[in-house]
Amino acid sequence: MEAPRHDTRGIVDPSGLLRRVRFRRHEPAEPLRRYVEWYWLIDWDLPEPYASHVVPHPAVNLTFQWDGADEKGAPPYAEVTGVALGMYTRKLTGRGRVCGVKFRPGGFRPYAPEAPVSRWTGRTLPAGEVFPGATADTARTIVTGADDQARVAALDAFLLALPRTPDPQADLATGLVRRIRADRTVLRVGDFAQAQGLSVRALQRLFSTYVGVSPKWCILRYRIHEALELAGTRTDVDWATLAADLGYADQAHLVRDFTTTVGVPPTAYAQGAEPR
Repeated sequence: MEAPRHDTRGIVDPSGLLRRVRFRRHEPAEPLRRYVEWYWLIDWDLPEPYASHVVPHPAVNLTFQWDGADEKGAPPYAEVTGVALGMYTRKLTGRGRVCGVKFRPGGFRPYAPEAPVSRWTGRTLPAGEVFPGATADTARTIVTGADDQARVAALDAFLLALPRTPDPQADLATGLVRRIRADRTVLRVGDFAQAQGLSVRALQRLFSTYVGVSPKWCILRYRIHEALELAGTRTDVDWATLAADLGYADQAHLVRDFTTTVGVPPTAYAQGAEPR
């Protein structure tokens, strides 16, 4: 399995976020790497509020959070967040901490095999509704760890204690999403399904059950991630050429999808416009 990546794909205004928070990624214990892509830890102490925007990946996240760390009346809590279909926005204020688990696409299903992952898509719910052991005391143990090593160890202990059912279909889904992410030539669901020896319908069922979104959604989302990264780092992007490279019929379709997802057109984003 791949080690945690160091890119900021999906983060809108990564430089602005990283100026305001301490953001780290850590590998889980080896037995968990089949299911978990990485742990992500964020701490902040802000003099004024900041809205963080993320164009999410096709992944379920489990988070242990502490808003207003060290403040009375702000107990730690845990949430499960399914794949967000639109841009995810989180307002950060005061002091806080998040210790997050990013499951691999397909990696959440072995922990919750009773329902398709699409059940959680677009939803955020108390983690105790999925994992009864994710109590306030568990959240407190994790987020109050003395350092990153202690917090990672607490996350490992929590996940290793959970029942999980290894599933070859989950592994297949993980591999297929990884291929979509890495291979820019994957542009059409029909061609991709045929290359994998699957019917389009079988591929769609696999993704709904194990990933939570369709293969077409994954293809478009990863291409928007690429466009977002280019728009944030370059001012000389040839959008017509990029649209063709990403499999769009024309530049207008790329601009439409980018604007719908991020909130501003790519040229405006490249010039520093704030997402709406």
